[in-house]
Amino acid sequence: MEWLLDLGYFGLFAGSLLAATILPFSSDFLLLGMLAAGADPVLTVAVASLGNWAGGMISYGMGRSGRWEWIERWFKVRRETLERQKARIDRWGAWLAFLSWLPLVGDLFALALGFYKVSLWRVALFMLIGKTARFVGWAVAVEWIRPLFA
Repeated sequence: MEWLLDLGYFGLFAGSLLAATILPFSSDFLLLGMLAAGADPVLTVAVASLGNWAGGMISYGMGRSGRWEWIERWFKVRRETLERQKARIDRWGAWLAFLSWLPLVGDLFALALGFYKVSLWRVALFMLIGKTARFVGWAVAVEWIRPLFA
């Protein structure tokens, strides 16, 4: 992961994107590394947010391309189970996208929102807001803590 930091903002974007899709690591560490290295906080938050959002939207798209029949056949999930899960997703809808930044379950939320065909535009907006809020929180924490170690 250190090599991503050597790539600067491009590495931050790429790492944040991949962390929201297929690689099991946290983009938070990349953001913190950039901030610790003295990167501009606003640009760092913007790049990390856009990369992580793009990765989340890729997960959404992967879910959207899924078919109920595939889940039933390949994963042996009964249609009734899928219908119960759909009812839960429908209850919260695109609001779940605010939580797509959460470790472990966030990527599953993005996949499920796509799989159950929740509004693309609402998911995209809410996901961007949620992921940006997380990175803003980290940046504020770093800026608040930094003077304590100076």
